[in-house]
Amino acid sequence: MNILGISGSPVLDGNNDKLISRVIDTAKVRGFDVDVVFMYLLDIAPCNACGACSGSGAGKCAIKDDMQSVYDKLVSADAIIVSSPVYFGNVSAQLKALFDRSVMLRRFGFKLKGKVGAAIAVGGSRNGGQEKTIQAIHDWMLIHGMAVVGDGDHFGGIAQKPVSEDVVGLKTVDNTIENLCLFLEKFK
Repeated sequence: MNILGISGSPVLDGNNDKLISRVIDTAKVRGFDVDVVFMYLLDIAPCNACGACSGSGAGKCAIKDDMQSVYDKLVSADAIIVSSPVYFGNVSAQLKALFDRSVMLRRFGFKLKGKVGAAIAVGGSRNGGQEKTIQAIHDWMLIHGMAVVGDGDHFGGIAQKPVSEDVVGLKTVDNTIENLCLFLEKFK
């Protein structure tokens, strides 16, 4: 089974990259195949609502950019764990562009339906908007028909920067990936 990690940060080797690397390493140790998307490496334009993917485009996005490779990764994953920084009370602009552009996968057969999803958010303070950000990630997953897993106590991984010093936050991140793996192992 394959777990895809998505770091929604535009910052190289930032807090979100560290957390995605941490959860992906955990999944590898548990025997899962893994893949990663780092948003800072990609050029993904926002959706412009051109309608091509719902018209004669038959499931093809008219925007030619790095999203083309991300579609394949999303579809081939059995589970997706998304981490976003909280810049202004919600997901990063880069992650929002990915979410909006994924509408094509919904329009043409709900290609993410039945996959398992989990969320992580990193804010500047303990209550810096992480829960709202996780809610936005969960909403994206639910709109696609995914099953959502939390950390066992609350909504998912809620961390405060710098994550290397956030013992409480790292525990919620570890619990989130453990629950995601346990969920998938039930269906192996």
